Amino acid sequence: MSSKKYLLVAALIVLIQTVGMAQTDWGWDWKDSSKVPTKSLPQYNEFINNQYPYPAKPRDQWELSIGLGTAALSNEWANDFGLGANISLRKSLSHTFSVRPSFSYYTNSGGGLNLNTNVHNDYKNNSYHFGVDLLTSVNTISHYRGNPKTNFYLITGIEYYTTTITQSIAGGAYNSFTSPSKNSGLDHFGINIGGGVAFKISDAVNIGIEMKNTITNNSYLNAYHSPFSVANDAWWYGGLKLNFNLGNKSKRVQPLWWINPNNFVYNELNKPAHMKLPKVVLPDGDHDGVTDQFDLEPNTPAGAPVDSHGVSKDSDGDGVPDYKDKELLTPQKCFPVNADGIGTCPEPPCCKEIKDMVSNMKVAAPAECTIGNLPSIQFKGNAKLSKENQMVLATAAAKINANPNCKVKVIGYGASSKSAQQLSWERVNAVMKYLVEKQGISESRLVFNYGQDGDVNTVDLLGTTEDGPNTVPAPHPNLKTKN
Repeated sequence: MSSKKYLLVAALIVLIQTVGMAQTDWGWDWKDSSKVPTKSLPQYNEFINNQYPYPAKPRDQWELSIGLGTAALSNEWANDFGLGANISLRKSLSHTFSVRPSFSYYTNSGGGLNLNTNVHNDYKNNSYHFGVDLLTSVNTISHYRGNPKTNFYLITGIEYYTTTITQSIAGGAYNSFTSPSKNSGLDHFGINIGGGVAFKISDAVNIGIEMKNTITNNSYLNAYHSPFSVANDAWWYGGLKLNFNLGNKSKRVQPLWWINPNNFVYNELNKPAHMKLPKVVLPDGDHDGVTDQFDLEPNTPAGAPVDSHGVSKDSDGDGVPDYKDKELLTPQKCFPVNADGIGTCPEPPCCKEIKDMVSNMKVAAPAECTIGNLPSIQFKGNAKLSKENQMVLATAAAKINANPNCKVKVIGYGASSKSAQQLSWERVNAVMKYLVEKQGISESRLVFNYGQDGDVNTVDLLGTTEDGPNTVPAPHPNLKTKN
């Protein structure tokens, strides 16, 4: 017997350790519409769109329970503990309340002295109980933790029972006995009260311990009523329950008594994911980049450089802010300064001489180009220079050499397509190559310009003082023409 006790203690220790290691999560994702019943989808949509503050209640699983324990009948005689077994189905009404229809079977035996006959009687009792209980979970809702690992609950309910009694008088054979009816309307109904605790093993299975008392309106459940007692008989049951969650996990959450409804509230306060937080606007009256609450100079002029406290910078520390200071780095030996931040030190002779020289310098006028009109080169089909074109370029080269202040833009046209751009580049390149290699014009005086809008068969020469590239990579060498 003692070994069984030790085995039971060891089992309870393993159970407690298992529960202690069980992970706590939020129970479900409030954004998951697959677990919201169709009738609650309007509320879900309003909540998701921040039009309603409360999330929709999700579908949750049912719980199937199988229980086994001991049953006893409280009556005028001594009685032995008998067998009690039950099966039930539990469904939540909210996170606190749930309803549980059940079927139970109790056996019991006992006996005592019948004061009416002064003879010892023994009895055996078998009863079937059909009940509906309201379970009140007392620890689901908490402000200081997430989902519970245990579920403590109170039991209140009503049941209908039927009883079969056999009786032995003075050690004789057991015979069936029909108990007298005290009140035929209520003899087979009882009121259930009790409590229990369930320990969560996983999201699908938990194990519980439960004690329940069924108060009856019948005092003949042991086939005897004492003339000296006004108390009715009552059933007592205590035992273990193995509980299984039923329902599709993809469409239902755990039974609601395992989910703390405050999870959403506190998770949202800790890390907002749903709340519409207003954009933070920090006033900055003088627009210097330092908000008014930290600005030690809230009326700094627009554009004035400031430090991290919003105070106008004074780089040389002369008391004149930089935006007014005409001498930003006045040496301290030249303090005090005037209102423009200029110190009292005389200007060094060298500086005065340099200023005088700068003021007396004459800026040379920019060179002008007076080369006048230059000829255009006409091409036919390809980029090869004809003899006529070479003669025209020789005349243009003489004019270019006579005007050394001028540079010459060589401009080709043909922007309509890639092939036209390539041909324009080849023609400009042919003209520049001829001027450099045959006429001795410096390449630095020529500006390469191709692919412009205009007559595709023309290359113009234009005098200019502007700078530009004298070599340009071919834009589309794969489209090069054959001369």
